[in-house]
Amino acid sequence: MPNYQRTPEAISRLSREQYEVTQQNGTERPFSNAYWNNKEPGLYVDIVSGEPLFTSVDKFDSGCGWPSFTKPLETEYIVEKGDNTHGMIRTEVRSAFGDSHLGHVFPDGPREAGGLRYCINSASLRFIPLNQLEGEGYGAYLQLFQASAEGVKK
Repeated sequence: MPNYQRTPEAISRLSREQYEVTQQNGTERPFSNAYWNNKEPGLYVDIVSGEPLFTSVDKFDSGCGWPSFTKPLETEYIVEKGDNTHGMIRTEVRSAFGDSHLGHVFPDGPREAGGLRYCINSASLRFIPLNQLEGEGYGAYLQLFQASAEGVKK
């Protein structure tokens, strides 16, 4: 298993918005963030630790203005916590090793894909395009995209 971790150096490289979202539980503006409308195939990793979190295979347009996914890539990289802030009862999603605030999970996702919507801040993610996975050290995940393409062909 790779060594995913939160380091002071990684935190120091964050932009102001990335810091506010990941370290101070902030939320970026909807419809004006980097990945809400990204349709390119690839992998979304934690901006702090590099943990692989979500794939474009599980991304869908929920209309909420933030990247939405039906499930995490690896459940061991996701931590869910109760969140009662802002007068709402929600479930917060954090990265396990980076301890980054990612967003929230809601029970209003596509039923045929499990019914969940992981609503995630772009500022908490780094996107790695499919053609760069091998070079970035995430080549083991290439098979997911091949399996997805084969399923579309059937």
